This record gives sequence, structure tokens and C-alpha cells, in this order.
Amino acid sequence: MKLNHLNLTVTDVPAAQKFLEIYFGMTFGGSLGNGFVAMLDDDGFVLTLMQGREVHYPKSFHIGFSQESRDQVDQINQRLKEDGYDVDPPRHAHGYTFYVNAPGGFMVEVNSE
Repeated sequence: MKLNHLNLTVTDVPAAQKFLEIYFGMTFGGSLGNGFVAMLDDDGFVLTLMQGREVHYPKSFHIGFSQESRDQVDQINQRLKEDGYDVDPPRHAHGYTFYVNAPGGFMVEVNSE
């Protein structure tokens, strides 16, 4: 069984969309208007973003993007830092990983083995 899609409620759909496009290569898959867009990855997964006034995800809630190498994790981390995001350096936890707060009120994990 394959997970088809996931819906995130975010406070800023355009900013979240741009973030996912720039740093994680997701592409715009369509919009129904009224603050709703579908984002696609290169494996057919659909992440929908829906406008909400307030977002209160649990502290541990996040979405994750696996990378093929530690170098890719480092490159994304460095680019986020250069663009003004507050990110800690990657560390060895359950893989080589770091977290970043994305525009719109959700957290993203970036990791590799």
C-alpha cells in the first residue's frame, strides 16, 4: 500500500509553496483557489497546502525529506542558512539530520543515512 497524499494546513500558502519548490524540488500541481494548492514530488506523492488562520501542530510534528548523501544534507543546510533561516548544523541522530521551521507553521526534517 502506498501513501497517496497528505494535507497540511498552513498560515501562508504562497510562502510554504515557494519554500518547498526552492529547497526540496516539489512542483506546483494545481490549485482549487481559496488558498489551496497541490505540490508534487518526483515519485508521485501529493502534498496539499490549505490556508488556515492559525496552525498548532504538536511540537514533534514534522514532514521529512530524505537525501541520497550527507553532502546533499549539508548543501541544503548551508543554503537555508545563507537565505536567513535559523538552522542548526546537521547532526548524527537517527541518520544525518537537521530540522527547519518552514514558512506557514510546520517543521521539516532533512536527513540521509
